[in-house]
Parts: sequence; structure tokens; C-alpha cells
Amino acid sequence: MSFTPIEDVIDGRHEGEHVDIRGWVYRKRESKDTVFLVIRDATNIVQCTVKRGSSAWSVAKEVTIESSVNLSGIVRGDKRAPGGFEISTDKLSIIGLAEVFPITKDQSEEFLRDVRHLWLRSQRMGAIMKVRSEVLNFVHEFFKKRGFVGVSPPMFISSACEGGATLFGLKYFDKDLYLTQSAQLHLEVLIYSLEKVYCVAPSFRAEKSRTIRHLSEYWHVEAEQAFTTIEDMMSLQEDLVSYVCHRVAEECKKELESLGVDAEKLAKVNTPFKRITYDDALKLLQKRGFKIEWGEDFGFEEERVLAEEFGYVFVYAYPKRIKAFYCKTYRENSELAMSVDLIVPRIGELTTGGARVDDKEELIERLEEFGLKQEDYEWYIDLRRYGTVPHTGFGLGVERLLAWMLNLESVMDTIPFPRTIRRFYP
Repeated sequence: MSFTPIEDVIDGRHEGEHVDIRGWVYRKRESKDTVFLVIRDATNIVQCTVKRGSSAWSVAKEVTIESSVNLSGIVRGDKRAPGGFEISTDKLSIIGLAEVFPITKDQSEEFLRDVRHLWLRSQRMGAIMKVRSEVLNFVHEFFKKRGFVGVSPPMFISSACEGGATLFGLKYFDKDLYLTQSAQLHLEVLIYSLEKVYCVAPSFRAEKSRTIRHLSEYWHVEAEQAFTTIEDMMSLQEDLVSYVCHRVAEECKKELESLGVDAEKLAKVNTPFKRITYDDALKLLQKRGFKIEWGEDFGFEEERVLAEEFGYVFVYAYPKRIKAFYCKTYRENSELAMSVDLIVPRIGELTTGGARVDDKEELIERLEEFGLKQEDYEWYIDLRRYGTVPHTGFGLGVERLLAWMLNLESVMDTIPFPRTIRRFYP
């Protein structure tokens, strides 16, 4: 039997025709002589009516919410029905009869996250997952147009990229290894042959944060490029973010509408973004009453104020001591790192990037400053020994990007199965 996607029914392609659909019972209500079933599949929902006396009546009375079914009937236009069409049902069969579904109206966010394996069936989560899929497609599309090569870095690592405090340790046969925090160091290896590389891969951070923007496992878009400056890297980041926003506004109109997101907001994300130094950002924050001294990193509240002021903004030239060992410093001021964060409303830091140390002796010195063992990074130092080049790169969190674009309350709503300090089931 050939089944018609529900989207084709709602688009009006089959009005007056007999169709066969299959899916799950999304809603059910009954009157004296009619059972109203709203059936969903991966494409949309459609209302189906079953009249008393039809061969489908007894099955319609028996069927429960979330039961999977096959259904046949005539498509008719009806402005009262969701989507403007309904199916007058003449045949209904149950594939899998559901027990009483535990999700009802007005459940708390916590409960819905506890039953995420069931809540993913909702129209809301379905729309978010579709946008997520498209965002990843557009990321690949952008980098391909720019001549970047997609690569596959390892998930098991032997040495830290961002710092030992946020590493997940594990036993790898008889060795102690870690889950990767970032693909950056391994991506740097590949620029010496491919010049422009990127990946979309999981990263893991053992942070004990309980905020709307932190996950223990998240998806990371990372890029590294040879022969570039920090200005080149900022331009690449803003071009990527703007490109993805525009493509989502063009291609995801239905999902954006269902989520209550204004597509025009995304269409208006245009380059160039504002750029300010850490020093200028600090002065602005101090004027706003923040008790923050030079050399301290910005937290969520500080980033929120900067985003309110500028919309989306690059902050660069941070104090060296609050950035990672691989950050290159300015020739005219070695206390400042060529590091930059892109800050956006509601979420704060969306990307982090910068210029990488490209001098062997400087890299060894920085490793010592951070108390890291040189022998753990000999392979990384080799990159500076043999044909070093100036290079830059950045990382962008997919979940933060989605939460910002879709006005979501938490990054936990942007990923099918969020992992946090206390969420790891199912």
C-alpha cells in the first residue's frame, strides 16, 4: 500500500480524493455521532472524522492517544479543521495500541525533560529538531562554499585543550584518557596540508554549571585556517552566523511560525558585527555599576549588558591570564591575548576564537606558565618546529546558536537528549 504524507493533504493536493495515511493519534475527542482524530506523521497533522455506523467506528472508539494507525478516507476542505482539510474516514486499523499517555496539558518543564523520550513526539520538539537539522546542513553548506574541508577529529584525547578542571576522564584499555573538550588542537594539525578545515562534532565539558546555557555534552562547530589574522577569523565567524540565520529564515518558515519566531529577526542579522576591546567593554560595565577589575573574565550578567547595548558584538584583546595557553599575544602588548568572543542577546558568549601561538619557544613558555607538561604536547610543538604559519580558528556551540535563534528558554530544549550534571537518562 502507498501512503500519502499528511503534508500533501494539508497542501490541498488531494482534495476530493481517497487517500491512505499512517501515523500516530495526536488528539482525540468524541461527540454522540462522531469521533474526531487528529493524526500526525513526520510532516504535519490532519483531522480525521469517523461517523457512527461506519466500519471504522468501533476501532475509533477503542484507539488511544499515541496509538499508531493506518487510516483511509476522502479528503475534504473544512476551514474549521487544523490546516483547513480533514479526512472522512472509512477505514481505520490499529498498528500499536498505546497505554494511557503520561503527558497531558500544562506539564512542567522539569517533567517534560524527565520524559524527554516521549516529549520528543510533540509538535514543538519536532519543529526544533527540524530546524536543528537544517542549521547543521547550512553550516556544512557555508564551509563548502568557502573551500573548507570537513574532517573527523578524535573523541579520545591524551591532553587537555581548555584546562584539566573540565575534563571527563576515562579508562582506555590500561591508559587514562579523556573525552575531548574541543577539536582545535587536532584541527591545527590538518591546516598544514589542507589549509582550511572544519568539523561538527561532540565536545564534553565536566562543568558543574546549572544554567540555561551549559551542557556536559554539546555539538561544536570548529574551524581552523592557515595564513590568517584575527580580523580574518572574526569576519569568517560573522559571515557564518549571518549565513545560517538567513538560510533558516528562508527555508524554515513553517517551523519558525509554529515556534512563534519572527523570521524577519533572523533575516536582519547582517554583517559586520560591532567590535570592541576588552578594555572598552570593561569601562562600559564599570559605568553600569559592575564591580569588576581589569583581568577578570566576564560572566553571564556582564555579557547580557553588553548584548543589550550592542545587539551582537565581538569583544577582543582579553588579558592573557584568563585565556588558554595556545592564545597568541599582541606584539605591542604581551599581556593581551588575540582572543575574541562573540556575544549575543539572552545567551551571552556564542563563539570563542582567536589567533594561535605559532612560535615554538613562545608555546613552550606558555605551557610552563600554565603548569602543563611539555611531553604531553610534543606533537603539538612539532607543528611549530616544522613549517609553522600564522593561523586562527574558532568554536561555536550549536545548542547556544539554536537557543538564541529560536528564543528558547534553555539549551536543553535544542538537543534531543540533553546531558547535564544531573541529566543522563535516557
